[in-house]
Amino acid sequence: MERFIVFTGGPGSGKTSVIEHLQNLGYKTADEIGRRVIQQQVESGGNALPWLDKTAFRDAMVSAEIDKYRRIGVGEEFVFFDRSIVDSYGYSLLEDLALTECLTQNCNQLRHNLQVFVFPPWKEIFANDAERKQDFAEAVTTYEKMREAYQLFGYTLTEVPKGSIEQRSRFVLDALSSR
Repeated sequence: MERFIVFTGGPGSGKTSVIEHLQNLGYKTADEIGRRVIQQQVESGGNALPWLDKTAFRDAMVSAEIDKYRRIGVGEEFVFFDRSIVDSYGYSLLEDLALTECLTQNCNQLRHNLQVFVFPPWKEIFANDAERKQDFAEAVTTYEKMREAYQLFGYTLTEVPKGSIEQRSRFVLDALSSR
């Protein structure tokens, strides 16, 4: 969908902060699924966690990404996605997980705007928390695998330069308006 705009990259690179800023400006957004899956699994005592069962975690993300995409519905305004199902493919590459037909098929069918905004690793703002347990080196590798995954599915990557949340938001909006 032309109006579905994806932000991707490694963890701790500022994607969610820009998404939240755009939401505060009145834009529609779609939250990151991975963090939600982790929170739900921790609360329920489940094992679909990246530090317990990476395949179950990936599969839970795929299912939730499909639901998220279908829930958005039709409309004319942009919807900014904090990651997409293609990130689950990238996670599979990162963790050397078997690629399922369901995942590949849905990456091909649940399309987003071909221009994907990628947030590069940024050591100065990177921080861990209860759901983010990766170190910075893993964040860099994740960034590389996400780039690889999106390129495999024919997306064009636009790197978001480092700057304030407002500057990064303006960069995205300007890039979209200049097309």
